[in-house]
Amino acid sequence: MSDTLPLLLRAARGESVERPPVWMMRQAGRYMKVYRDLRDRHPSFRERSENPDLSYEISMQPFKAFQPDGVILFSDILTPLPGMGIEFDIVESKGPQIGDPIRNLSQVEALRPLQPEESMPFVGEVLGRLRSSVGNQAAVLGFVGAPWTLAAYVVEGKSSKNYAVIKKMAFQEPELLHKLLDHFATSIATYLRYQIDSGAQVVQMFDSWAGQLSPADYDTFAAPYQKKVVDLVKQTHPDTPFILYISGSAGVLERMGRTGVDIISLDWTVDMAEGLARLPDHIGVQGNVDPGLLFGTPEAIRDRIDDCVRKARGRRHILNLGHGILPGTPEENGRAFFEAGKTVMDRIGEG
Repeated sequence: MSDTLPLLLRAARGESVERPPVWMMRQAGRYMKVYRDLRDRHPSFRERSENPDLSYEISMQPFKAFQPDGVILFSDILTPLPGMGIEFDIVESKGPQIGDPIRNLSQVEALRPLQPEESMPFVGEVLGRLRSSVGNQAAVLGFVGAPWTLAAYVVEGKSSKNYAVIKKMAFQEPELLHKLLDHFATSIATYLRYQIDSGAQVVQMFDSWAGQLSPADYDTFAAPYQKKVVDLVKQTHPDTPFILYISGSAGVLERMGRTGVDIISLDWTVDMAEGLARLPDHIGVQGNVDPGLLFGTPEAIRDRIDDCVRKARGRRHILNLGHGILPGTPEENGRAFFEAGKTVMDRIGEG
């Protein structure tokens, strides 16, 4: 019965599979002409991600074009914020903008517990529609931002180059930051449970900015709250594979492996073989082709995929980029990535 399940789900669970499944972070997005055309008609990011018809259509665009093994919800890690009382917008070329950055205790205490079925019913609707549409041809992926990264956005008020505002809070008012992080951990776990109940078969948590922390500060401000999210979700959904991704994670790989997740997504700055050597055998890996490689030739893409898969052989592995596909990537090179990933075993053999 298990072999009728999607390949990515079987691989993520640690079952023996015929080849590594393949999908790409940010696979629904700006490199696709069909997406850019839709964006021109609907310039508001929040409309595109919160209108269920648009979110569904965008989520399905790469599946229709390339048949990846995973279809990920088109959304944003900040989408749950309004349900907690934090307003935001995403401005083209500027990124996220927080209306009223959180800087004091009264603001933290005013945050509402997240009730995603009330504040984000569109997410559940889209996940259910995706699951119905792709059947067992692909696994449906849900995702969230981790507490530290959400806190970085809401405290800074926007993207940051040095994270001075949140680090000042961390080192001057750690109790305040811990209170905010704990609120986010509980809310994000609730949100993930909702995603899984709505149709997500595999979930990924992005702690995009945890790579900006020293290992000691990662242990204090990121890892405990990652682990709290994982523990809460595993209490109710123990069989749903859980992936953790951090950009710039080379310094904390071993620490990531202690958070309770099933799979660590490696960025491209870590050699696959070296990354595996640093992680326990029971933890799977995802990644880790350099997104910049997709500006190269199909042969270069294929050769790097072959090298990545060879090094990961014998371990649970989901083939992916080491970060999101870059805007401006030639669409035919996205296709080349998927095709090379699906035929990799024909080239490297079973030995």
